Amino acid sequence: MKVTTIQTGFFKLDGGAMFGIVPKQMWEKLNPPDENNMCTWSMQCLLVEIDDRKILIDTGMGNKQDEKFRSHFEPFGDDNLLQSIHNQGITPDEITDVFLTHLHFDHCGGAISRNTEGVLVPTFPNATYWTNQVHWDWAMQPNAREAASFLKENFVGLLEKNVLKFVDFNPKTNESVELFPNFFVHFVHGHTEAMMMVRLKMGDKTLLYSADLMPSKWHVNLPYVMAYDLRPLETLREKEAVLEQAITEGWYLFFEHDPTAECANLKRNERGRIVIDKIIALSDFLPQL
Repeated sequence: MKVTTIQTGFFKLDGGAMFGIVPKQMWEKLNPPDENNMCTWSMQCLLVEIDDRKILIDTGMGNKQDEKFRSHFEPFGDDNLLQSIHNQGITPDEITDVFLTHLHFDHCGGAISRNTEGVLVPTFPNATYWTNQVHWDWAMQPNAREAASFLKENFVGLLEKNVLKFVDFNPKTNESVELFPNFFVHFVHGHTEAMMMVRLKMGDKTLLYSADLMPSKWHVNLPYVMAYDLRPLETLREKEAVLEQAITEGWYLFFEHDPTAECANLKRNERGRIVIDKIIALSDFLPQL
């Protein structure tokens, strides 16, 4: 297995929304906001190579939305999805699977692109795209609170082109699924219904792609729950369970939205709380098997 960070760029979100009930006088020291209270966040994805599979986890925002939409989030930076993949010596045609943790625009916007004729098509023409039925149904009929995050042009075309598959799981038991060898899918419901996280087992190392359960290193701290979350108390319970398992089993965490950090490991502090031990670059600790 080989795992590589795919940087798709940066964008801005309201600091209060990202840090929830945490007072601004605390979070502004961590991620300083601009004059509009907007903080910078990353959209970093993962490329996972397993045998003959090249699996992309999430796709960032993409670039097909109009300027009015983009003005709300101010995407910026020199990196983009296709260039970052190209930098790894891989073409879009070689991607075999695109795993979408959930269908919010900043996670799946790059799944569909406009071709030279302006027609919306799957960005990766030979790939199978993955979501799950529970989350798909939720995204297709969103509540008013989440509707602005589910842009159907980002995902409906995948079903129409017959390139979409659903991860099979039992919502009653919520048990994890091994979708590919050493590629385990976990289901959480605090941020949105049936969001998926990925746990990768690589030799004696385990990496958790926690998506929006813990979007940054700061969100490892339990009270740091986004105001965007559908069920914040469920997020809190899910974080507690994941962090306990992570520290017991020595997992590393990958942060999709952290503007400066890729990964970290954990420790218990003198008060017994689970906190970040060290910030680590992905390439520095994962064996490339």
